Amino acid sequence: MKRNVIIIGAAGRDFHNFNTFFRHNPNYNVVAFTAEQIPGIDNRPYPKELAGEDLYPQGIPIFKESDLPELIKKYDVHECVLAYSDIHYEDAMAISAIVNAAGADFKLMGPNATMLKSNKPVIAVGATRTGTGKSQTSRRIIEYLVDMGLKVVAVRHPMPYDPDLNKQRVQRFATVEDLKKHNCTIEEMEEYEPHVVTKRNVIYSGVDYEAILREAENDPDGCDVILWDGGNNDFAFYKPDLMVGVVDPLRPGHEVKYYPGEVVARTSDVIVINKIDSASLEDINTVRRNIARINPNAIVVDAASVLTVNKPEQIRGKRVLVVEDGPTLTHGNMTIGAGSVAAMKYGAAELVDPRPYAVGSIVDTFKKYSHLENILPAMGYGEAQMRDLEKTIANVPCDLVVIGTPIDLPRFVKVNQPYVKIGYELQEIGTPTLGTILEDFVKKHNLVK
Repeated sequence: MKRNVIIIGAAGRDFHNFNTFFRHNPNYNVVAFTAEQIPGIDNRPYPKELAGEDLYPQGIPIFKESDLPELIKKYDVHECVLAYSDIHYEDAMAISAIVNAAGADFKLMGPNATMLKSNKPVIAVGATRTGTGKSQTSRRIIEYLVDMGLKVVAVRHPMPYDPDLNKQRVQRFATVEDLKKHNCTIEEMEEYEPHVVTKRNVIYSGVDYEAILREAENDPDGCDVILWDGGNNDFAFYKPDLMVGVVDPLRPGHEVKYYPGEVVARTSDVIVINKIDSASLEDINTVRRNIARINPNAIVVDAASVLTVNKPEQIRGKRVLVVEDGPTLTHGNMTIGAGSVAAMKYGAAELVDPRPYAVGSIVDTFKKYSHLENILPAMGYGEAQMRDLEKTIANVPCDLVVIGTPIDLPRFVKVNQPYVKIGYELQEIGTPTLGTILEDFVKKHNLVK
């Protein structure tokens, strides 16, 4: 008998699990996806063209996660698959209780059922929490490999926020113009833009990661190495030949409290302890002890997240609005980011609280993420929310806006006030470095140019 299944997620890991395990599996019938975290994901179908028209000629509906108990009963569901990235163990088990109370089994899917094998060497970068420093670690690795004369093609964890998922089946980004071509949200641009502006590599993303992998392997600009640039704290979609995990001592203990981040920590060949320049020794040592306990064979690299400020002298004595990377503050649960650190370092007189001046969906963001104070997440899941962000920034009475997002935000959101931009890059401290580790990797896979 076919087992009826609901996949619980947020338009990322959930779609991948379906594509790799369920799409052509006659033993299962995926009756629905449920969606959370990202505005506007629910109330659209997973289209038949992506779902596989042989088993899913009507596609698959996507519902709100709050409807889960009713959906289990309506569709006589046998099991629910949790496919989140970055969820606290308590929250994961709370969902399992809802599922079990409605009569269904609760399931988590692992790497053996969902990872795809590449015909190119694969380096995967993951993390234990959102906002730990995966992308800057990925960029550092790419820098080393390109300097060795290698062609690197990056593949980013999915962010399919366009209402028409068919348009996002396979996306290739080689220039800044490609960001506009693919109608990218702020969240997407924050991940893709830092890759393409350097012109060191192209980056792929989308929905169908087998199709993406095959195109990346045969990229017209060449491909020696696939670099998986993970999202949130998920483990890789592609089987890695070298797994690099990033941990955050500003959130000590989270490496063993969040799913699937602990999977990343336990399976990494290399662990990068990032931000040790801004964390306390006690918190750094907490992270070291946890890593030594759960993954004693990992190579540990110490690193700092080095800030760059284009006009630091403008910050001193000013009342500033700090705008930070959205996901880091929201489901990453951080209370500060690069912009906050720079504002304090360079002598801002005050960090102005943006909450009284928020409009539209930004008001809802502050209600949902009540830990946020004196800081504005750069939310931009679609054009409407980008305009809400723009109006909120305009409303805040401040002398200066400090922009701590990875993209050139004023290119997409009008900022009326004077502003400074903050950058951040990974810098190893001491030895070993990622460079020495990658030299061994290149030799092992006979990639020396």
